[in-house]
Amino acid sequence: MLDEIKKIAQKDARLREEFLQTREQKNPLSAFCVKCRKLGYPVYEMDVIAAGEESYAEMKRSTNGGGENSPMLEAEDDFYELFFAGL
Repeated sequence: MLDEIKKIAQKDARLREEFLQTREQKNPLSAFCVKCRKLGYPVYEMDVIAAGEESYAEMKRSTNGGGENSPMLEAEDDFYELFFAGL
């Protein structure tokens, strides 16, 4: 969903600016999710947080039997930050 929302925001300067303004709110992640829901996408805070953690855990399990010996995996993805990096 975030990729789809990002594609829409990349084409719409006003929407892109509205998303960027959510980062200035007291609780930026909540403001971001509210904006997504207003666009019709059921995005909630824990979904965004858990997405990066689940993706990272899946990669860890598939690398070297899931052990801690995975040098290429230094940190989990933060899909929230990746969304804004793509804008």
